[in-house]
Formats: sequence, C-alpha cells, structure tokens
Amino acid sequence: MPNLKCVVVTPEKAVLDEPADLVVVPMYDGELGIADQRQPLIGRLGFGELRIHKGKTARHLYVDGGFVQVRDNVVTVLTSKAIDVKDINVAAAQAVLKSETVETTPEGMEAQAKNQQRARVQLRLARQNH
Repeated sequence: MPNLKCVVVTPEKAVLDEPADLVVVPMYDGELGIADQRQPLIGRLGFGELRIHKGKTARHLYVDGGFVQVRDNVVTVLTSKAIDVKDINVAAAQAVLKSETVETTPEGMEAQAKNQQRARVQLRLARQNH
C-alpha cells in the first residue's frame, strides 16, 4: 500500500487527492521524482507533465507553473492550471501555434513565445497519452 499522498489544487478546485507510490513533478529547471520518505521540500514548478504512479498505473496531468511542497509524505501541488492529458484541448493548442498575431514589444514577444511553448507541451502530452 502506498505511503505517499498527492494533492493537486488550482484556484478553482481541488483536482486530485489520492495515494501514490511515486510522483514526478515538472520543476522550473527539470523533473523531480518524489518517493516515500522524501525530505521536506518547497520548489517552483514549471509547466509540463505531472505523473502520479500507483502500482502499475499512472495518471498524467498537464500543470502550468506554481509550487510544490513535500512534507510528511504528502506532495502538494499548487498550480494555476491542472488538466488531465486526456482532456487537453488539441484544437486550442494548435490555434495558439497557428496564430498570425505578431507581438512587437519585448514583453509581448516573450509572452507569445511562452504561450507557444505551453501549446507545444500540451500537444506532445496529448499525442503521447492518446
């Protein structure tokens, strides 16, 4: 029986609260695997795939930034967006990539590049898990 618990929360709702054997989170600078008895940790999330492994099954979510806390065998993910990869809106992600709007300010160009990066990750996850 798993001793680890994974909780995922967005501003709108609690998305997930279930036991796990291993949780892999997309940190700002790479992936981090979290297993039973992990030392306490607080970290900044990037955007990408959150994997929750339990036995021979795994649940895959797309998360969009936020923070992760590990304490007393509880992995808490606080994120602005958490979507089951099966529910990713492929058409919306493709529309972001096909947008012909060109930003001219440095801030606008940076935001547009990040949105396109997020769309690419969502499309990759949707393809991998369908």
